[in-house]
Amino acid sequence: MLQQTQVATVIDYYTRWMQKWPTLQDLASASLEEVNQLWSGLGYYSRGRRLQEGARKVVEELGGHVPRTAETLQQLLPGVGRYTAGAIASIAFDQVTGVVDGNVIRVLCRVRAIGADPTSSFVSHHLWDLAQQLVDPARPGDFNQAAMELGATVCTPQRPLCSHCPVQSLCRAHQRVSLQRKRY
Repeated sequence: MLQQTQVATVIDYYTRWMQKWPTLQDLASASLEEVNQLWSGLGYYSRGRRLQEGARKVVEELGGHVPRTAETLQQLLPGVGRYTAGAIASIAFDQVTGVVDGNVIRVLCRVRAIGADPTSSFVSHHLWDLAQQLVDPARPGDFNQAAMELGATVCTPQRPLCSHCPVQSLCRAHQRVSLQRKRY
């Protein structure tokens, strides 16, 4: 639900969803019409459909056991890509794996002063490698959530709140801007 949607928007939807389908078995037995009805307003309806397809697959084919690694999540569940698989594996199962979403891309590019196009395959590959190197092995889920939240709330696309940034002293982009200001 949180993919490309803000937390404030999702809270009521999530609450209603969990009240209606508290278990994977409950969701797996729901009709697509019910799923779409409860999803209505969140947009990207394929996300709700794929969530239900994933629940069905887990219940019917995987014995009720959700895959625990990013690799198997991505391989076995419909609609689960690299980012979602990494987020689930690190947050729910403590797998030491990095994640890269739009917010993390912005944070990594600014902290490391990467000015190249982040959508290029070379830079994207580099960012995934960097995220993997930086993830905290003791608390990978917390680290990944913090990186995503930092990009969403502090290291924003427009007017970043650098004065409130907990990694300001490590940020090469901030250092470069500060140096330029001193020159003028």
